[in-house]
Amino acid sequence: MTAPGDLPAPEQGLVLTHFLTVRDVARSRRFYAEVLGGEVVLEENPAIVKVANSWIIMNPGGGPTPDKPGVTLVPPEDGDTVSSFLNVRVADIEAFHTAAVAKGARFLTEPLDRKAELRCYMRDPDGYLIEVGQATGMLHGVFADQPAGEDR
Repeated sequence: MTAPGDLPAPEQGLVLTHFLTVRDVARSRRFYAEVLGGEVVLEENPAIVKVANSWIIMNPGGGPTPDKPGVTLVPPEDGDTVSSFLNVRVADIEAFHTAAVAKGARFLTEPLDRKAELRCYMRDPDGYLIEVGQATGMLHGVFADQPAGEDR
């Protein structure tokens, strides 16, 4: 049975969760539990996986409902066009990367040194992009180069 403290239900204030529209709830639930070390706190309707100090909530897509009229939820269709992604911060990116690959995670690249951090991206079973980073230079005031043509 799920304990109340395992659910994203604050007694005061707020908590931030991330909702994903997925094609296969069981497959996605397993990915977030196994690859990110999450704890399944609700199997489905919706599936909720507690990951570190946050929650991933997953359900299949669907049409409008009374509380979201005119809104239809669908999983990503094109993996190369992204409007948001999860950002996971780890203490040891090499160890995380090695363990995640062993569990079947698909990374776009190996971890790369971006001056401020070591960083790489992986995809979940539905193609959602997940950034994995380890702070390095930023801990000492070294930040990534700004993109060409941008002034800060």
